[in-house]
Amino acid sequence: MKVKMILPALTEAKSPFWRPIKYSLFPPLGLATLASYLDESDEVTLQDEHVETLDLNDEPDLVIIQVYITSAYRAYHIADHYRARGAYVCLGGLHVTSLPGEAAKHADTIFTGPGEDIWPQFLKDYHENHPLKRYDSTIRTLADLQLPRRDLIKRHLYLVPNSIVVSRGCPHVCDFCYKEAFFEGGKSFYTLEIDRALAEIESLPGKHLYFLDDHLFGNPHFAESLFDGMIGMGRLWQAAGTVQSVLKPGLLEKAVASGLRSLFVGFETLNPTNLVQQHKYQNLNRDYSSAIKRLHDLGVMVNASFVFGMDDDDESVFDRTVEWAISQGIETATFHILTPYPSTALYKRMEAQGRLTSSNWDLFDTRHTVFKPNRLTSAALEAGYWHAYREFYCWKNIIQGSKAHEGATNQLRHIAYAGGWKKFEPMWDWIIRAKRVTNLLPILEVILAGFKLRFSDNEKPKLPMVDEQNQTV
Repeated sequence: MKVKMILPALTEAKSPFWRPIKYSLFPPLGLATLASYLDESDEVTLQDEHVETLDLNDEPDLVIIQVYITSAYRAYHIADHYRARGAYVCLGGLHVTSLPGEAAKHADTIFTGPGEDIWPQFLKDYHENHPLKRYDSTIRTLADLQLPRRDLIKRHLYLVPNSIVVSRGCPHVCDFCYKEAFFEGGKSFYTLEIDRALAEIESLPGKHLYFLDDHLFGNPHFAESLFDGMIGMGRLWQAAGTVQSVLKPGLLEKAVASGLRSLFVGFETLNPTNLVQQHKYQNLNRDYSSAIKRLHDLGVMVNASFVFGMDDDDESVFDRTVEWAISQGIETATFHILTPYPSTALYKRMEAQGRLTSSNWDLFDTRHTVFKPNRLTSAALEAGYWHAYREFYCWKNIIQGSKAHEGATNQLRHIAYAGGWKKFEPMWDWIIRAKRVTNLLPILEVILAGFKLRFSDNEKPKLPMVDEQNQTV
């Protein structure tokens, strides 16, 4: 059987002008995991449109497409194309779970919720010629989760090929998050067995890892056991956590001892009223500055997430947030416009209030305003969002932020990481198009390690060369 697995590109990722590096960071692990349940005799192709051009002239028997909200229209187009060619098409993912009726019009079978507990049953039904139109996840266990088919992943096309997921969901419930909608009908937070998680980590080559878990620290007992098991592996890793988990005594120290060097933290807003309105109670009464100091004192860089457009935000929120982030020495910041994703509590509330202004899923990318803000105009919200990015990542403020760190090495690390992420996008674009993104991974490792790593001869970073016909060598 010929099987085609596809991750369609998000809208911005296919820009003819330049490609942000964030779309070339991680391979599609979810699809690679589903591929591990296929028969050894199956001919499997996995394509990620973010990093390669799709081949749409093939004739697979079975097509599986993962759908996010801003890739929905592209996913439906691809699905319709393959159905017209006689393939059996399956759709799953966040957007399919949120709007199954919409997705079902473009698929032979749809999947809602996590795929690994319903995919084996579908394959059995498919081979017996009676697949269902819809499979809903309810079992929620990772006890028998198979290792992803990493042999299907084109590692050289990603900056971070060693991405990994050891849990599902998150223990918290925030109104703007997809999590509750995606995991409806079963547990919304659960983990792998420790031995299984450590075995997958051990199987990955090189030093660097990136945990894609929504909240790696969400189960403290699991996290502590994981970090204990990783000590001595010589890893450098990045992940996501909460202010609450950073302030928890002991756990962060174990994470650092096992290789943590950069943490994504959802601060979201500096306004307690906004936190209450969005039910992000885990951030209430937490000292953000103390959390950042704890991370920096332990040598961990901070990628801070902020959301603009909550009901208590006015036009002063952009400068206040940026000035605070710079004063704290935050290395990188990710800004978002509040986006009411379908089926979330935020979406339902805004729909009831008549505040939704768009159902064009291409605009639900956290860069456009798709609702009526409370204390801002839509234009002011979008303008403020772009202003925040420009201000935070201007050289003056990158250098100013570095001064919050003690020591020249830490200051240089700040400048290298923040500057490399946003100030060299033309270079990133060239590297991406030359298909040599992984060549820059050793440089990332050196920065994460605070310039303490040394390259061996075969680890030195090499930039791609291009011959006279513009062919990559």
